[in-house]
Amino acid sequence: MMPTTPEDLIAEARSWIGTPYRHQASLKGVGCDCLGLVRGLWRFLYGTEPESLPAYTPDWAEANGEETLAEAGHRHLLPISTDVAEAGDLILFRWQPHCPAKHVGLLSRTDHFIHAQSGAVVSEVPLTGWWRRRISHAFRFPHLRKV
Repeated sequence: MMPTTPEDLIAEARSWIGTPYRHQASLKGVGCDCLGLVRGLWRFLYGTEPESLPAYTPDWAEANGEETLAEAGHRHLLPISTDVAEAGDLILFRWQPHCPAKHVGLLSRTDHFIHAQSGAVVSEVPLTGWWRRRISHAFRFPHLRKV
């Protein structure tokens, strides 16, 4: 049975917890970066990834100054207001107001999210004020139904 609810998606994201951070990787239990986690969640929901991913360096956002991550979200996900984002939605972060968004996580509750961060493992962490101030975009996966 194909997973269809945000709860299914969150359970899958939680199954990635403990996966080591590995730049450009996307293998549960082996390694992933923040985008690799999202790629794994996409495969869980839809089977295949929607587009091929070019190689990227850790400083890709600073180097090109473009909203590459947000633009990909607009191509494949449903943009929503950051004010209405809820469990099962993706949130993008920018480190500085003048920089493009370059980090992504999945809301697991209204006040927690799951993400892969450099130097750590995939974790479920509180969405503290520090993180909230850096949210720049929110997206919903297509075809998920609320129960």
